Amino acid sequence: MQELLTNIRKCEVCKEHLPLGPRPIVSFSAKSKIVLLSQAPGRLAHVHHKPWDDPSGRALRDWLGVDEKEFYDEDNFAILPMGFCYPGKGKTGDLPPRKECAPLWHNLVWSQLKEVQIILLIGKYAQDAYLKKSSKKNLTENVANHQEFLPNYFPLPHPSPVNRFWRSKNPWFEIEVLPKLKEQISKILVTGQDV
Repeated sequence: MQELLTNIRKCEVCKEHLPLGPRPIVSFSAKSKIVLLSQAPGRLAHVHHKPWDDPSGRALRDWLGVDEKEFYDEDNFAILPMGFCYPGKGKTGDLPPRKECAPLWHNLVWSQLKEVQIILLIGKYAQDAYLKKSSKKNLTENVANHQEFLPNYFPLPHPSPVNRFWRSKNPWFEIEVLPKLKEQISKILVTGQDV
């Protein structure tokens, strides 16, 4: 497992496409119970080399009902983005994750994760890649119908402040979905069992 992490962190496959250069961000252990499968690290994560250390991360920890110590414990949470490096800035946010990462590395990482209880699919890129044909027509429908994807997956919107508009348009998310998510995460972290 350590050799795999070392190889991923040295990866330069898409170096010429990365405006800030390669700096893969991924973390997991053989005991990881919950996988955070998201888009790609943002600029701040790249600079600090620490995932979810920004307003999005604070919102995500609030959604999950965990503190920083619990969140960054690799035995609790594996961090597995669709793209491991910051892809650069686009017109309305970050560019999409590079397409090389997931096919190159994800299966190797999954082969090491034997204790996973649930995979949180954060954002449309992760949902499209993992839900495949069972995905609904958009992210909102995936999140609204999250129970259909349990016990394996729990689809979520991205917790970015940019998504404030989505959350204000969909108040049911905080009222109905987040309490279920927190209950599920708490149960897994306390007992190691799915709800």
